[in-house]
Amino acid sequence: MTTTWISEDGEPIDKKISILGWLLVFGRGGAVIFIISIGLILKLMLRLFEKLLFKDMRPVTSYITVLVSRISLNILSIPVKRFGTPLERPGALVANHSSWLDIFVLNSGQRLYFVSKSEVAKWPGIGLLAKATGTLFIRREAKEAVVQKKLFEKRIKMRHRLLFFPEGTSTDGLRVLPFKSALFQAFLDLGSKSECYIQPVTVVYFAPKNEDPRFYGWWGDMSFALHLLKTIAAKRQGNIQVRYHDPLLVSNFANRKELAQAAEKIVRSSHVLAEINAKNQLAD
Repeated sequence: MTTTWISEDGEPIDKKISILGWLLVFGRGGAVIFIISIGLILKLMLRLFEKLLFKDMRPVTSYITVLVSRISLNILSIPVKRFGTPLERPGALVANHSSWLDIFVLNSGQRLYFVSKSEVAKWPGIGLLAKATGTLFIRREAKEAVVQKKLFEKRIKMRHRLLFFPEGTSTDGLRVLPFKSALFQAFLDLGSKSECYIQPVTVVYFAPKNEDPRFYGWWGDMSFALHLLKTIAAKRQGNIQVRYHDPLLVSNFANRKELAQAAEKIVRSSHVLAEINAKNQLAD
């Protein structure tokens, strides 16, 4: 069951979008919609032939997702700095979750397949895009563990790189919540049969100058549409840092909780804003 994180400090006060901001909304927004639409059309067309030749492996269309994500971030003028090497071994990546932007940011780094809650498949627009990119939809329930294991095993055998957010919800970008260990069990079971790795990934959002540090965070009951408009309308954007840590061999861990805690510790220790926020809270 997924719980929504709510900030005790409330939400950032959104500034009124200026005339220039609205021009950026129409300019940048229109360009991103165009790129996503072209990418979706190409995917659907190529997928017809790809499925006949490779079934569910997606060796061609997955590159379109990477390209569309990179172009979209460039259009939005949000630079992304990457450190480390993305996972090249069988397994999955786990990252902290701050915003809908995570989808573009992480997809732009390598070919990935997100693990998402089943409800997303029914969301207007977003559900279609998620399906087109090969997202794996699951129910986050303990009784579904066997089914999840089979789905993950099938994808890993196809050399897909899966990614999921162990926090189970998005935050304001200034913290890393405790990792839920449920989904780690499937990979632990797979690791008992053959080599399987979990790669921790830290994503840090730095707000535009003179903006609330939580500018890019999207959480709780915040409106997706309003947050989207605010992000696109920003005259000067901030930047994003993505750090790929050394992969963890799951067979080295006794149980899923140890594996989840190890991944969480690594992600949190390199999240500079989370560390600063934690120190400020202690000082208060």
